[in-house]
Amino acid sequence: MQNFNGKVAVITGAGSGLGREFAETAAGLGMKLVLADVQADALEKVTDALLARGTEVLAMVCDVSKAAHVQELADSAVARFHGIHLVFNNAGVGSGGLLWENSEQDWEWVLGVNLWGVIHGVRIFTRTMLECAKKDPSFEGHIVNTASMAGLLNAPAMGVYNVSKHAVVSLSETLYHDLELVGAPIGTSVLCPYFVPTGISHSHRNRPEDLRGEGGPTNSQIAAQALTVKAVQSGKVSAADVSRMTFEAIAEKRFWIFSHPQALGGVEEGMKALLEGRNPPDPYAATPHIRDILKAKL
Repeated sequence: MQNFNGKVAVITGAGSGLGREFAETAAGLGMKLVLADVQADALEKVTDALLARGTEVLAMVCDVSKAAHVQELADSAVARFHGIHLVFNNAGVGSGGLLWENSEQDWEWVLGVNLWGVIHGVRIFTRTMLECAKKDPSFEGHIVNTASMAGLLNAPAMGVYNVSKHAVVSLSETLYHDLELVGAPIGTSVLCPYFVPTGISHSHRNRPEDLRGEGGPTNSQIAAQALTVKAVQSGKVSAADVSRMTFEAIAEKRFWIFSHPQALGGVEEGMKALLEGRNPPDPYAATPHIRDILKAKL
């Protein structure tokens, strides 16, 4: 996708973090925006700022874990702007703790947003974009799914999150091949950020009451949350940096987008172990102090 000016971008999780920066970048390129977030006040703040700059914006409160919400978002986008060219399936939440200590509600919440949100986005927006392409021979489209380096690695005490992001990587790569198979004018990218200062470490603020479960967090969940907050807040690559990288990748039709390519060393070690039939390597081999802190807290 080379030409952004005048085209329509749909962004979920647009009220903060990466989603907000995608909106800022897209607006600077002259795009019309359809913004969605589950947090109404954050979405309103971003929308007001963009409207003040003269950007055309449609904003909707949307829970991406619900198919009906995503379908309404797509229908409203087409009704308002008569097409969709760029989609960011970006909404996401974070959760940690030892696997056996995560409740059914933990799994439902994280997979509902991180995985089902992307599933709904791919299923609904791809079909909508293909319909747009039928009406416009010059149509160019692109879909970006936000995964994580946790979709390529398996750090301990992050199992629910790891599972959700591994699934998004698999879904995205399959989508890439499916679109290539039919010769669709739609590109695909998967974004795998590492530790980037965003609001995801505080995503529990938007957790639905019926998915909060009973009792307080376990020691492992408290420890994982503390480490995640510290790592995210200390990140040197900003959300704005990642947005710039992402739009460059879209223009260059690149599938993989990494905020921290140096983290791929861990992926390489894991792949070597797999090919050689060895047990999984220590994900904290390069940062043993993090493993020691986690073990001490447990």
